[in-house]
Amino acid sequence: MASVKVKFRPSSIEGKTGALYFQIAHQCTTRTQRTKYKIYNDEWDPYTSSIVPSPVRPERHAVIACYQKRITIDQSRFRKCIADLMLNNLTFNTEDLLCLYQERTVTGTLTTFASSIIHALREQGRIRTGETYACALKSFMQFRRGNDILIDEIDQEVIQAYENHLRKKGLTPNTTSFYMRILRAVYNRAVEKELTTQRYPFRHVYTGIEKTAKRAIPMKIIRKIKQQKFHTDSTVNYARDMFLFSFYTRGMSFVDMAYLKKADLSNGILTYRRKKTGQQLFIKWERCMQDILNRYPENPTQYLLPIIRSVKKDDRLQYRNALTLINRKLKILSVFVHSPHPLSMYVARHSWASIAKSKNIPLSIISEGMGHDSETTTQIYLSSLDTTLIDRANLLILNDI
Repeated sequence: MASVKVKFRPSSIEGKTGALYFQIAHQCTTRTQRTKYKIYNDEWDPYTSSIVPSPVRPERHAVIACYQKRITIDQSRFRKCIADLMLNNLTFNTEDLLCLYQERTVTGTLTTFASSIIHALREQGRIRTGETYACALKSFMQFRRGNDILIDEIDQEVIQAYENHLRKKGLTPNTTSFYMRILRAVYNRAVEKELTTQRYPFRHVYTGIEKTAKRAIPMKIIRKIKQQKFHTDSTVNYARDMFLFSFYTRGMSFVDMAYLKKADLSNGILTYRRKKTGQQLFIKWERCMQDILNRYPENPTQYLLPIIRSVKKDDRLQYRNALTLINRKLKILSVFVHSPHPLSMYVARHSWASIAKSKNIPLSIISEGMGHDSETTTQIYLSSLDTTLIDRANLLILNDI
């Protein structure tokens, strides 16, 4: 039976730290595996072959506690490797065991594993989801100051420290929860892959969703936005038009606007499938929508709106750059129309829903902020209705501008 023991090699220089290493013995052969853990002679107990806090070095007690935890995790990984090799009825030697341990140590880091998930998401065409995972990983690595971490080392203490870090940066509970939910998903996948055991490190951090403050604006501000004119070549005009197009189309999200194709508009009906949910929606094409389209040269690409305009550049990059530009210019527009809230493309979506409710449109068609605690529930409602009812509701709002 293979055995793994912790050993200590003192420094040849008096007063310097020595090195801890693992000694692996199996089939009459012995190998060693170095560690990064450095301790002083008085922090090693030769009788129990374990590290102990030294009474003369109280400033290192936290370091020693960390080393003790990491060694326990390392030993657990060794035992898992041995068990897997035996389970597969493999005749293995110390070299095989060390290779498997080192391989799992590399693939078992958060960066390596999360990056593999991000790559898979991009291969599946789930670009936006991949971006959110990359964003969460970047945030966590900033907290770690660039120091990677083994998934085995992720525990409640680490996660709570990360949550405190995010709070000190002034992030809202929903933003903090956003990062936590993604990291939890990565961790749970690692558990499924048997890269670690489930220790529920996210148990004591916030992973819910708080209701956000209303960001809808009243109809009088929508009218001001429509009437506001800048120089004909002003990018603020462009931002205003995209905002109004979203409002005209029942609060269509910007990503769906960007990927609308010319072929989606046929016989006076705009048909598209939501990127977020995959649900197909139908919108009656109104004059106000066509007026916006007429203000711009025909898009040389397959897309309907002047957002993705080049076949030589990356579609996703053009969409993101356009969204950044538009939201920045909408902040300028907010000042001119005296908006109670800073304008953004999301405000158009929220405003349509809020104004629809104020028009006494039945809640079965539309309710405040798309009606429910989650957008998915609202879309289930919408998908079950005759779309002509929604078109009539939309025309009722548009005629009031």
